Amino acid sequence: MADLLSDEEISDRLPEAWAREDDEIVRVFEFDGYLDASGFLSAAAGLAEDAWHHPEMTIRWGEVEVRLTTHDAGGITENDIALAERLNGIHD
Repeated sequence: MADLLSDEEISDRLPEAWAREDDEIVRVFEFDGYLDASGFLSAAAGLAEDAWHHPEMTIRWGEVEVRLTTHDAGGITENDIALAERLNGIHD
């Protein structure tokens, strides 16, 4: 099991455009339409499966909201930060 990050570590390492909400980190990725958002969601699901770390993802027209937390650790870990950075890499 991954170790929880301290509040200071989370603050220092939170990837660009991500926000902390309690025991999760959250970002809404924006797109020009539903198909672009769907393509991102599919790519994000592939990254999540490769990392064996599965976020909550909600798709709406033109956006995908991603919420990351490490359930078995009870909060935010290195696994969340690493996947958030990888997701930024396929969007930005």
